[in-house]
Amino acid sequence: MDKEELKQRTKEFAHRCVKLAVSLPNTFLGNHIKGQLIRAATSIASNYRATCIAQSKASFISKLSIVLEEADESYFWLEFIIDEKLLRKELVEPLLKEAEELTAIFISSRKTARKKIDN
Repeated sequence: MDKEELKQRTKEFAHRCVKLAVSLPNTFLGNHIKGQLIRAATSIASNYRATCIAQSKASFISKLSIVLEEADESYFWLEFIIDEKLLRKELVEPLLKEAEELTAIFISSRKTARKKIDN
């Protein structure tokens, strides 16, 4: 997957998370998670774009680390929605799987980038 495809994939993930988040119940907990999930998921896409224009390997790794943290946080909030039974599990699971895959991609990318610096 090239960087343009990954830019699109992260942006689509953000859109899907926003759509899911706005369907959360209008309760204190639902509204809290709504804000947290939207912030984390959209941050993946926006920070990945910043990663693509990083001016150094160190900057690339730093920005990629932020993307990774946000992907993991998105996974947490999606899992929490299921745990709290705020939405049906089958609605959340595809996004949970995508968050897991994105996290794995960014872990692998960071490892590769770090090896290039160490060599």
